[in-house]
Amino acid sequence: MESRLLSGATTIAGLPQLSPKLSPESVKVSFTSAKPIGAVGEGGNVIWGRQLRPALLLERSPVSKREVLKPVSAAASSPADGGSDSAGDAKIAPIGFVEKYPALVTGFFFFMWYFLNVIFNILNKKIYNYFPYPYFVSVIHLLVGVVYCLVSWAVGLPKRAPIDSNLLKLLIPVAVCHAIGHVTSNVSFAAVAVSFTHTIKALEPFFNAAASQFVLGQSIPITLWLSLAPVVIGVSMASMTELSFNWTGFISAMISNISFTYRSIYSKKAMTDMDSTNIYAYISIIALFVCIPPAIIFEGPQLMKHGFSDALTKVGTTKFISDLFWVGMFYHLYNQLATNTLERVAPLTHAVGNVLKRVFVIGFSILAFGNKISTQTGIGTVIAIAGVAMYSFIKAKMEEEKRQMKAA
Repeated sequence: MESRLLSGATTIAGLPQLSPKLSPESVKVSFTSAKPIGAVGEGGNVIWGRQLRPALLLERSPVSKREVLKPVSAAASSPADGGSDSAGDAKIAPIGFVEKYPALVTGFFFFMWYFLNVIFNILNKKIYNYFPYPYFVSVIHLLVGVVYCLVSWAVGLPKRAPIDSNLLKLLIPVAVCHAIGHVTSNVSFAAVAVSFTHTIKALEPFFNAAASQFVLGQSIPITLWLSLAPVVIGVSMASMTELSFNWTGFISAMISNISFTYRSIYSKKAMTDMDSTNIYAYISIIALFVCIPPAIIFEGPQLMKHGFSDALTKVGTTKFISDLFWVGMFYHLYNQLATNTLERVAPLTHAVGNVLKRVFVIGFSILAFGNKISTQTGIGTVIAIAGVAMYSFIKAKMEEEKRQMKAA
């Protein structure tokens, strides 16, 4: 009788054949430490108190891979309900709008990038017309963006990526250059017409090429240098007859070009697997702390003496606060959308889009503020933009050829 009972135990949970000479007290099998498959989240499962990868489970579990990987809806169906045991009959999730119409989604990204950039530049200049304090306004731009990032992290959209001391050291130079470029751009916006600042900033590719050649030691093809000649000529023509020209606006825009060039250099050294949204958030936080001291030193006394009171007298408290809030939001969102758009398209498409964005900003700023420009300034601006387009096209084609050669 005892032998028959022990023989029957061999059919339980696939246990090996037990010897009838062993006493029942010496054989103790417990299932209490095992948890069912799927008891632990994030793909982990606990078997005999240890967490294993799903691949190991599939190898060791008596359940077949087909049954484990079968969707719940298919596994729950029974033959009586018309269900099938084959994984091929599992229901396929419907294709979403983003996957079905990628061109429309990319077009929407470009549209929002342009729209937010134009609105930012127009609103920014309107603020400077009654509140000419670019250092303080630059701090507000970054402050609103940082608050936006902190709220986004708090709700998990996106989830905050951890940062260590090594990555922080790499991001600090990038953020410092970003802060200097941002402040000097705003000093230029406050001093001269928006269209003229953007014309000067069209020289940024020239500084990028010069830094690559003489700082990084990279060889720049002659075709790239030739494509930059129209940019230099066009900016020179536009500057000589610009009605709003002053040296503060011109020099500040040039410093901005140099700062953003070095930002690009340091960004290449700080390559990381972290997503662009989190990277930009950390850069904004560091840049904010960099921008606060100059704002206090250069504009603090004037702001306390008459800057705030003059602005409140001209436009009122509600409009003043709302203008500062929205210009900060537009600044952060258009920069974030520019990064997101780059991730969706090829470098050539993004380069062409960036040139067209500058055309849009210059054109809409002239219409919005009614800025009068001379014929020579108009021609020079067109030549400069055409040169930037040529440079961007040639550089993007070269980068694409390099990637294809590496892939081959």
